[in-house]
Amino acid sequence: MMDLFELKPNNHPKAPQGRGILSVTSHLLTLVGNTLVGIGCLALVLGMLGVYDMEIFAFGLSSGVRIIGTVAIAGCLFSAVGYGITDYVSK
Repeated sequence: MMDLFELKPNNHPKAPQGRGILSVTSHLLTLVGNTLVGIGCLALVLGMLGVYDMEIFAFGLSSGVRIIGTVAIAGCLFSAVGYGITDYVSK
């Protein structure tokens, strides 16, 4: 008996062989996540080298470094979810 939440590929010979919504979502999440990680890390390095003042990103009691680091951390989370979906679908 098939579990309600178990995802299996459709092996019917006449079924369209496109990419599923989970596959597209996982690729999009990993692309956005890796891009955010790259942008966040680049911004941190450029800020530490003094190319620009990181305090322009300061908001309330949070310093600019914390806000820029949050972008990189959010990218890590997006990538982790995307890779997790890819791993789940491939099994």
